[in-house]
Amino acid sequence: MTEVVKSPQDPPATSDTEWGKRPDDAAEEKFLHGPRARSSELARLVRITLETLKGLRSLHFVGPCVTVFGSARFKEDHPYYTLACEMGRLIGRSGFTTLTGGGPGIMEAANRGAREVGGPSIGCNIKLPMEQEPNPYVDRFIEFRYFFIRKVMLVKYSYAFIALPGGFGTLDEFFEIAVLVQTGKVRNFPLIFIGKEFWEPLMTFMRERLIKQGTIDQTDFDRILVTDSPEEAMQRIADAAIKEFGFEWKPRGKQRIRPKWWLGESGILFQTIDFRKVRDWLVRRDRG
Repeated sequence: MTEVVKSPQDPPATSDTEWGKRPDDAAEEKFLHGPRARSSELARLVRITLETLKGLRSLHFVGPCVTVFGSARFKEDHPYYTLACEMGRLIGRSGFTTLTGGGPGIMEAANRGAREVGGPSIGCNIKLPMEQEPNPYVDRFIEFRYFFIRKVMLVKYSYAFIALPGGFGTLDEFFEIAVLVQTGKVRNFPLIFIGKEFWEPLMTFMRERLIKQGTIDQTDFDRILVTDSPEEAMQRIADAAIKEFGFEWKPRGKQRIRPKWWLGESGILFQTIDFRKVRDWLVRRDRG
């Protein structure tokens, strides 16, 4: 029998009960089955509206975020977990809020890194039949039933998007944002892949197939930074935040904006960003 040798970069084998498996949800199956009774469709619309409102209210005061995507399957002793943890630390030190899917693996590592340096840390989870606890490093955890609402929340409050190694979910989320940037639906915020060895085959495919066949432009490709360095990633974010967007976050008006309990905002995290922390990254680079 031939022995299968696994790369040290491969994630551990997973079981059918782990995070991210295909949900067996009768309600979702009915929704995708075609038109339903008008009353049923109206009730669904109300649920979608209320869940969207919940997300908007829950994240209204989180401040500027950096969203980190990545697999839930990498354990604490994996190099990619370590990279994500360091990325979370740098995001936290810069004054941004670290925003993830709130689960284990890469998501946990990024939230953990932010927590270790006192940075705000948020998780936006998706409900699945296999119940999962939020990772213990989030300051606030919001749970969604609908994938598309969760995606909106992961994009709406972020000024940069980072993908560490992951699977279908990571690719789906990252490239959906790339399409939004490409089509001008959102501004040209940084798109960053961390893990050169992991992402290089994908980048080669884009160079050798998509660009050559004309399905994307060179400028679409060049928007994506691929690096092994969280420091380089943070530098790119600082560059974009200040030089490209003239970024400075502060509450409007003379008084600091406060959550309102009658809007369900009591206890919501409010994070004002220290503009000097982001500017320091540019000073460091110029000195280097």
